[in-house]
Amino acid sequence: MSSDPFSDVLNLLRAKSVVSGTLVAGGAWSIRFPASDLINFWGIARGECWCVTKTAEAPLHLKAGDFLLRSASEPAVLATDLDATPVDFQDVLTSGTEGRLHHGDGDDFLMIGGKVELDAKLGVGLLDSLPPSIHIPHGSTHAMILECLLAQLVRERTEGSPGVASASAQLAHLMFIQILRAHLDSGATLPPGWLRLMGNQRLAPALRLLHGEPARAWGLDELAHECGMSRASFASHFKTTAGAAPLAYLAQWRMRLAERALRDGDNAISSLGYSLGYASESAFSNAFKRLVGEAPARYRANARVSQASV
Repeated sequence: MSSDPFSDVLNLLRAKSVVSGTLVAGGAWSIRFPASDLINFWGIARGECWCVTKTAEAPLHLKAGDFLLRSASEPAVLATDLDATPVDFQDVLTSGTEGRLHHGDGDDFLMIGGKVELDAKLGVGLLDSLPPSIHIPHGSTHAMILECLLAQLVRERTEGSPGVASASAQLAHLMFIQILRAHLDSGATLPPGWLRLMGNQRLAPALRLLHGEPARAWGLDELAHECGMSRASFASHFKTTAGAAPLAYLAQWRMRLAERALRDGDNAISSLGYSLGYASESAFSNAFKRLVGEAPARYRANARVSQASV
């Protein structure tokens, strides 16, 4: 196991970013995008527009170099003319092929969109920890990095070089990670949970230990010392940030690892339990059932049935 907790969690969530398409538009236009259960993000490469959603207090002005991530499952309208009647995005899809769309007159606007696929069950934790939208404005430190990624993504989509699909997916995923980093660095108030925990530098030393050796019987004194805090202060700060006490978080992380191993592997349940720090199969099974809701063997069987039906 690595000592990069943020990457650990993204890998566990099976976070996968893909480019959903390129939109070129011109003149006065308005497009209604449907609600989506996926995380979506947009990078404005050229031009400007307004974004209107129900959860926003006012239309958001987006311009070249801006980035917007949307996690709320709600429709959104992008427009240069707020008085124009929006065209349904499904109608715009007929204007292009292979993810390259054109709408309106001219080409003064260029946007590339991406989406993030997550584990259907575990991804809920990320969605719940994000605000309805995250706006990264042009000129900020993170936006400058994102603009470099976007410029390369535009080149990939324009030139069609060998490996364009793989390169585009990797660039899109880097953009997604950079947007999350920007959100963590923004000082925005996050709800207790793993995303808030990942951004807490005071707790980072302890978190690296927990993720680096999840099978070890960590003690509060040892973890607190690593963070330069008293036992009581560490325990209180960790629970406020993560929404769970340190050792409860460790138990939950072990179960997330166990769930993945049960879905994807064939190791004996006893071996899996030992690898996660449990002294016996029964101790592991009891902990798993208490935290997950069903015994490991049943969980594996149900997971195999679900995978076979996909």
